[in-house]
This record gives sequence, C-alpha cells and structure tokens, in this order.
Amino acid sequence: MSAPAVSLQTMANAIRALAMDAVEAAKSGHPGMPMGMADAATVLFTRFLKFDPKNPTWPDRDRFVLSAGHGSMLIYALSHLTGYERMTIDQLKRFRQLGSLTPGHPEVDPELGIEMTTGPLGQGISTAVGMALAERITNARFGDALVDHFTYVIASDGDLEEGVSHEACSLAGHLKLSRLIVLWDDNKISIDGPTDLSFTDDTPARFRAYGWDVQSVDGHDVDAVAKAVEAAQKTDRPSLIACRTIIGKGAPNKQNTHGCHGSPLGLDEVKATRENLGWTHEPFVIPADVTEAWKAAGTRAQGAYKDWAGRREALDAAQRAAFDAAMSGTVPAELPSLIEAFKKKVSEEKPSWATRVASGNVLEVLVPAVPEMIGGSADLTPSNNTKVKNTADVKGAGAFDGRYVRYGVREHGMATVMNGMALHRGVIPYGGTFMQFADYCRPAIRLAALMKQRSIFVMTHDSIGLGEDGPTHQPVEHLAALRAIPNLLVLRPGDAVETAECWQLALERTDGPSVLALTRQNVPTLRTEHTAENRSARGAYVLAEAEGERTVTLLATGSEVSLAMEARAALQAEGVGTAVVSMPSWELFERQDAAYQAQVLGTGVRVAVEAAARMGWDRWLGANGAFVGMTGFGESAPYQELYKHFGITAEAVVKAAKARL
Repeated sequence: MSAPAVSLQTMANAIRALAMDAVEAAKSGHPGMPMGMADAATVLFTRFLKFDPKNPTWPDRDRFVLSAGHGSMLIYALSHLTGYERMTIDQLKRFRQLGSLTPGHPEVDPELGIEMTTGPLGQGISTAVGMALAERITNARFGDALVDHFTYVIASDGDLEEGVSHEACSLAGHLKLSRLIVLWDDNKISIDGPTDLSFTDDTPARFRAYGWDVQSVDGHDVDAVAKAVEAAQKTDRPSLIACRTIIGKGAPNKQNTHGCHGSPLGLDEVKATRENLGWTHEPFVIPADVTEAWKAAGTRAQGAYKDWAGRREALDAAQRAAFDAAMSGTVPAELPSLIEAFKKKVSEEKPSWATRVASGNVLEVLVPAVPEMIGGSADLTPSNNTKVKNTADVKGAGAFDGRYVRYGVREHGMATVMNGMALHRGVIPYGGTFMQFADYCRPAIRLAALMKQRSIFVMTHDSIGLGEDGPTHQPVEHLAALRAIPNLLVLRPGDAVETAECWQLALERTDGPSVLALTRQNVPTLRTEHTAENRSARGAYVLAEAEGERTVTLLATGSEVSLAMEARAALQAEGVGTAVVSMPSWELFERQDAAYQAQVLGTGVRVAVEAAARMGWDRWLGANGAFVGMTGFGESAPYQELYKHFGITAEAVVKAAKARL
C-alpha cells in the first residue's frame, strides 16, 4: 500500500517553518510575507513553474521574480526544498550572516534559482517587465522551439505603491506582454500598520486601466490560485492575480498584524505557531515525506528540459551558434575591426560632430552587426540619436521582431526594464535620455551595478553645453554622482573617435553597466592620427605631449578636451611645456598600474577642466592643482555665452596654470 500523498498545505507549512526558524536564528528578518504567500508559492512551484535545479540556467526556464525581496526566506526555502544543491540547510541556518548564500535582500544568482530578488520595492516587478519583453523579443528571433516561457512575480503592496511599478506596468500593458503573470500579496499590512494608513487605491481597477487581465482570489485557497494561474496563462494580456492573504499565517497571536512584518516572531510565538500548524518537527527539520514531495516538484520539468535540449541540438550549426552567442552575451569577433574602420574614417574626414551624433553614427555600424542590441529612448529619440535607420519598433501584441523600444516618458521604468532584459539574456539593451534624468534612473542604474548586468545608458545633453533649456536640464553634479556608484563605468568621450572606443568598451563589458555621457553641442575631431589601439580602454591617456619639458598637465573629459587643447596651444606659445590628457573614464584609469598613472599625470602643475562640479577631481590634481568648471547651477543662454559666463574657457585654464607655476 503506497504512502498517502503529502498535501500542498503540508508542503506550504514547510516553507512557513523554515522562514520563521531562519529569521529567529538570525534575530532579524521578515517572516510574515513568506508565511502569508507560502500557499500561493507552493501552487506555483509544484504545478506551473518550469525550472530544473539540475540545469538552473536553462535558457527556456520560466523566470520567477520575488519582487517583495524583504521576504527573501520564501525563495531561499523554495530553492532548498526543490533541490538546488548549493542551497543547503546550513545556508538557511546562516540567514543574513556574512558570506552566506542567504543575505537579507538578495539580488541575483540563477544557479540558486534566484532570477532577481531585491530590497528596493518596485524594482523587482518592473525588472520582470524587461524579462517578459526579452522573452518575446528572443522568441520572435528564435521561435517557440527554443524560447517559450513565462515570467512570474510575487509582488507586495509596497511594490505597487512605488512609482516605478506604475511606469513599467503601464508599458507592459501597452505592449501586451501576455507572458507576464504577477501574484499580488494583498495582505493589507505594511511596516507602519494597515495599508489603509496611506494606500487606498483601487489597484485592480488601475491595472485594468493599464490593459492588464485582473483576477482576485483567496491566496490560501490552493485550487482557486491554480485556476487563476491557468486562466492567466491563456490571456493575451499581462496578468495581475490579487491574492488576498493573511500576513504571518499560522502565527496565532501575530498573524494579520504588522508585528510579523519585519521582526522575528519570538520563541514563544514560534512554539505556538508550530502547535497551531500541527508542525511537530524541530527547527530546520523537514520530514522525509515532505522533502521527497518537494524534490519531486523540482524534477517536474526534467523531461521538458531534455526535449528542449534535443531541439537545440537538432539546429544547424549556424543557428545553434547564433542562439548560444545570444544567450551567452558574447559580441561578434569582428566588433574591434568595425570600430577600427569607423575610427579610421573619422580621423581622415575630421567631422565636427556632437558626440551624441557620433554615437548615432557608431550605432549605424554596430546594430546591424550585433543582432542582440535592442535600443530605445524615454521619448527623446531625435535628441538621443539612439534609433538606427531602417530598424523597426518593438510594437508588442505579436510584433516583437523590432529592434527599438519606445519607452515613453518613463525614465526610471526604462532603466528597470533594461535591467530585466539584460538579466534574461538574449539581448543587449541600450536606452537613452538626457543626462539630467539620470537622477530618475539612478535606483535602477545602481542595481545594474550591484547585479553586474550589462545595461548601457546613453545620456546626452551632458553639461551646460546644452544651452538654452537652462539649469533644470543642465547636469552639473551628475558626473560626480554617477562616478560614486561602485562598478558603474562612466564614459565621457571627447570626440567621435573616443565615442566609438567607448561604445566598444560598453559592449565588451559583461560584468556591469555603462553610462555614455554625450554632448549636444558640436566638438572637433581631436584624434586625427589613426591608431588601431583603443586608447580609451586605459581610462586616460596623453592626447598631446608637451613640446619640450612638461611643466603643466591639463586634464579634461568630453567637450572640454578641445578647450584644453586650445589652452595648450596658448601655453606652448609662451614656452610653457604643456600636455593634454583626455580622461574618458576615471574608473578605467583607476585600474591602471601606478607607473602608467604617474606617466600620464606628470609631476608638474595639473589643471582639470570639466563643465561640471569639482567633486572627485582633487584625487587627480594633487595639492597644487586647479580646477576650471562649475560651482553652482547653470543658466539659460546659447552655450557659447554660458562657457564665457561661467569662466570655462581656454583663457581661464591658461591663467590657472600660470598662477601655479
């Protein structure tokens, strides 16, 4: 006689037990959400989610995003129970401890079944929109046989309150991303208390207005949840399933209160919860029959994986190579030669292009050669120069074969969607806006850096050089603010040659995001002698060495490099040996050895010129250095007048250098 099947309720209680035990052991964490959503998550992982712990990065797996990252013990418990080998019970016991695989707010580790789970609310659900979009784009390229999966999300009230979720979910509805299914943990509890202290939206109505399919269910009725997911899989729109739940379900004295939101239950309540659930096992102990049931859930898709692997293997060599290259994120081997040919042409023809225009011309070369590149702009396409000629838009609803996304006036949403596309793989996202609006994108840029994802942010109109639009649009502190983000590559090219080199660097980088800071105003070609070497790759280099002994070094980025060259000419005319150093990337220069840095910086007087705030420059200037730049906000006027008004001129650079000789 076979043993009775383990009920979904018992399997869900295993999640509840692990969550409260781990939080109690750490004396820190959020037990309420995992306990409240345990039933819905059990339904999802045992009946619907397509995943294989033995092949965790299978490209056609479903993606699961725990947007409510404070409840991270939910995904850790699921990862352990379903058979991800590295997620051992010891890792759960070390929840929130240094060096563990179970931090308080995880980011991304597909090897552990963690696609994207993070702390800043709103980011997860918004990133999931990008995953769902990338799934449809790669499906349009490679077909159902290789790409045919869903993106599932568990989101909290807080996720839906954050503004970025409004931006991204509106876009998802517009594009009809029908493979996106969100389970909303509608528990009506926040850290401060009941959500109606501040949140009384008609959320289902709002999502219907976005164009989503919306259902409401009892989140503890496993059959109702299952029917809702089945229906969501068949709709032609993204889906929101409002799961009415009890936070901390099972804890007799703390469930349905904010007391179990962000604090351990306490030993007495843990004991009472065990009795209430009929869970008689010691902390971190899962009985054999429950373990076996969960491990079986983790093997459900092994047959689907084998079938998929067979279809991939049956492709001809060229198709298989193209698919594998897209999913691995490698760029074509001919990329350096394409960049070199572009540079050579520019050096010969010497155009005076704004670097945003140069960027657009580089993209005309790159996008046809790199089919994974998917561009876009936050309603600034003509200004950002991000759309390549003869490329179609991604229109959604069955028309996902374009190469360009119209994000609308949704800068933050754009940045999160780009991160989701990068996480999904198969595409390399780049998107544009004005550099001033890097502030709107910043939380997502920071997460791209934290998660080590290749999102490429094209930020044009990078200084007071944009002119008449005035101080609200003139970025002053933004270079310093962006340079402060660890693992973010900030690239500010000085001419078209450097712009091409910076695009190469951004594309070849696979362990983090890049920002290209580009001018509105024209700048001359400075690199008039062609070199095959990507000189920008070292972050800074001597563009023009001193004639005679070097006594002054002028350091500059972007549009101010040409201004430094003018100052050099004036100083040399007076017999002052002056070198100009172009510094397109501080981050790359920091990585160079001390000998190279010393050679570039020189030992004499150093003067930096950048139409931005001074913050950060002193590390390169030394004790006797000078800075020519901005000390406050800008003004509205033609840019030539602004440079004179704020004293960012060749004459000012010359004066600053001579004052220190």
